[in-house]
Amino acid sequence: MAELAIDRGFLPAYAKLQRPVQHAVLAAIEKFAAHTHAGLHLEKLAGARDPNVRTIRIDQFYRGVVLALGRQRYALLNVLPHDDANAFATSRRFTVNQAIGVLEVRDQAGIEEFTHATPPPATGTLFDQISTADLKRLGVDGDLMPLLRLISTDKQLESLAALLPQAQFDVLSGLASGMSAQDVWAEMAERIVSNADPDDLLTAAQRTPERIAFVSGPVELAAVLAHPFDVWRTFLHPTQRDVAYRPAYTGPALITGSAGTGKTVTGLHRAVFLARRLPEDGSKVLLTTFTRSLADALGRQLRLLTTDPVVLRRIDVVGVDKLAHQIVTQNGKKITVATDAITDPLWEEAAEAGPTQVTRTGAITRVSGAFLKREWEQVILAQQLTSAEAYRETQRKGRGAGLRAAQRDQVWSAIMGVVAKLSKLRMRTHTQLADEAAIIAGRAPSSYRHVVVDEGQDLHPAQWRLLRALVPAGENDMFLLADPYQRIYDSQVSLTRLGIPVRGRTRRLTVNYRTTHEILDLSVKVLDPDAVVGLDDTPDTLSGYRSITRGGMPELTSHPNRDEEFEALIERVGTWLEQGVEPHAIGVAARSGRLVKSITTTLAGAYIPVADDKQGIDGVRVATMHGMKGLEFQCLAVVGLELGVLPSVNAVTSAAEDPHAHRQDMQRERCLLFVALTRARDVLYLSHSGQPSELLPALA
Repeated sequence: MAELAIDRGFLPAYAKLQRPVQHAVLAAIEKFAAHTHAGLHLEKLAGARDPNVRTIRIDQFYRGVVLALGRQRYALLNVLPHDDANAFATSRRFTVNQAIGVLEVRDQAGIEEFTHATPPPATGTLFDQISTADLKRLGVDGDLMPLLRLISTDKQLESLAALLPQAQFDVLSGLASGMSAQDVWAEMAERIVSNADPDDLLTAAQRTPERIAFVSGPVELAAVLAHPFDVWRTFLHPTQRDVAYRPAYTGPALITGSAGTGKTVTGLHRAVFLARRLPEDGSKVLLTTFTRSLADALGRQLRLLTTDPVVLRRIDVVGVDKLAHQIVTQNGKKITVATDAITDPLWEEAAEAGPTQVTRTGAITRVSGAFLKREWEQVILAQQLTSAEAYRETQRKGRGAGLRAAQRDQVWSAIMGVVAKLSKLRMRTHTQLADEAAIIAGRAPSSYRHVVVDEGQDLHPAQWRLLRALVPAGENDMFLLADPYQRIYDSQVSLTRLGIPVRGRTRRLTVNYRTTHEILDLSVKVLDPDAVVGLDDTPDTLSGYRSITRGGMPELTSHPNRDEEFEALIERVGTWLEQGVEPHAIGVAARSGRLVKSITTTLAGAYIPVADDKQGIDGVRVATMHGMKGLEFQCLAVVGLELGVLPSVNAVTSAAEDPHAHRQDMQRERCLLFVALTRARDVLYLSHSGQPSELLPALA
């Protein structure tokens, strides 16, 4: 029986086809299932670089390109107008990677043309220091060696991205970024296979789920094609799969990697993998993250990944703040959460009472309410200090200018005054609730056997203590995902000091599978180049961080006023919708909630559907930069990128008041912009009214 799989790279192209052509594609799939593929004119092509490539008739104008895998299995690669389909089919060549055994595709015609057009370099090449033996050991085909010995610049290598097999280009880009052959080997070591058969395309395709989707039949395949962007979002690439499906970690495991490296989807797969192995005794997996909106997004993605009711019943998806509140109030205890709107005036009132600090220049100044709040959260609550004596003796690492003993006593007194007022009002902050919940959780065993944590870089030590208390220490207990370059809150922790040792069980993902090279290049320029400290107490780095996909350049537009900026936004989003982009695959981000409300009203007034989770309305997602955390979009607009809005004047301490806090705040604003920009997969559109923000890098 002939079976037709699908190349996942075809999904975005399928979404752009006109509806009649999409229906014709489904009809062709049904004919395959009905044993009538011969009637589709399954044809070989003269001059094809690969004898296994065929074309099939879709309708009068379109043809599908199909790869014969062997044993009556075929993969639909693309659907194009007749002449384009023939050009695609004759230019491609499919091979088996001899290091990792996966199915690969290359634009053989393009490689031949590039080789003939590239003159020998006058000086050295990018890969002079890498032996042919090492290149072959890393899976680079021998017939590419003459070409590689011509490549002398990064720009030349980047121009090969669309021509070379993805895994081989990944190896080459890693080497070109400064990684040694041994570093690259270590990154791919778990994927190495021995004695890969170069002629067995079917087995190679089965090892390549990131490229070829094998489905049970036309009904499942039609379901895949119905929502192509959703399928892409829940899919694992090989390195991610190795991490997610490892049978056992001997203790807590930390997975790091910057934006787009697939930490979230890796965590989702890990949660499903662990849930499927749980016994039928009520045991569960906790899948958690920093905010409710992120937890909601995780829940939606989980339901895209699996519909198995048993698995879904075994996984609790809940934000850590909500979890803490549930634990503290489980016996009927009533607690009101103290929001910033309640606590900020209390901190300002306490600051007016007179605590002082000594600046780096030796001047004595009155501390601000923001200083007291941070001192409470980052020092007192973080270290669980319970007395003035303990506070007087503790280290205040990362908190700027020192405080003398007398000053610490004043600060302690001011902070305890605010804490007492909250207690009198029967209120707790989320951080206080986490600490209280950790104590409660430590008294009795919970139903959780595994905890999967997304966006761990933003969790407070109190929240980590709660999660540690919820699951017994042991094999596969905690699976943690974090990126210190996306830290948009003040929490900085050492997991080891919190009883969560991850040394020896840390993996770093370096390949950005979401964002194009052009978008990533712009986004990284936003960040402070200085290394940051990770959750395992070692410096994190962006070394080797790269994208393997190419696309258009991000676009930046300038407007004299907000009204004209919004008119341009309406036109841009409308164009994306007309091009067939699904509404929920479009995002619009802004720095402030006020801007978000204005944008929502503007788009709705232009009859553009805007997502509303409370009312179950699907549409374009409009959110603050904070609200974009953990999400991704095929097309993204980031608006309002002008001075006075970004960085937010309300979120940045003045350098004169507290230079250290000012640097922290500016770093946080940079990370926030980096997070927003890297939500884009294919297209990034930026705009501002008036003078552009100082954080916005120039577009080349």
